[in-house]
Amino acid sequence: MTRFTSADLEAARGRLVPDVVADGLRVLFCGINPGLMTAATGHHFARPGNRFWPVLHLSGFTPRLLKPSEQGELLSYGLGITNVVARASARADELSAEEYREGGRLLSLKVARLRPRWLAVVGVTAYRAAFDDRRAQVGPQEATIGDTRVWVLPNPSGLNAHWTAQTMAEEFGRLRAAAEA
Repeated sequence: MTRFTSADLEAARGRLVPDVVADGLRVLFCGINPGLMTAATGHHFARPGNRFWPVLHLSGFTPRLLKPSEQGELLSYGLGITNVVARASARADELSAEEYREGGRLLSLKVARLRPRWLAVVGVTAYRAAFDDRRAQVGPQEATIGDTRVWVLPNPSGLNAHWTAQTMAEEFGRLRAAAEA
């Protein structure tokens, strides 16, 4: 694994990370915004403590545990990754309410263009801020974007102690079952 200094990570602040997307995906996963490790590597959910990749595998979305550097393989499973806000930061609390709202607007346009079956936003707080839905809870949402259904998943960050990898995998698994139905 490449080692990054704090200067390397700080240099990644504000950097954009390319989406992993294609038309007509089964599920388009949507992170809050790239962290500095993601921006430094160009690989989504790259911080070692982030549980996205293990939970994706535990829930049955992937047949094996993928590394962040293997993110391109997601497309072969009908999966993709984007973010609500494109700008990298050390913490999501560095984002402004306006960035969330604009991110939600741009995400809606992206989803309308790509037409995934499901948009899965990882982080209920980010979903609430981006789509001005203060009552949203983890799970399927009534709101749609065109024909795309929306599911809010727990944030896989290691800082989210309310959810274990197992309970997250159960929620991701509920989405997987819905996406396969």
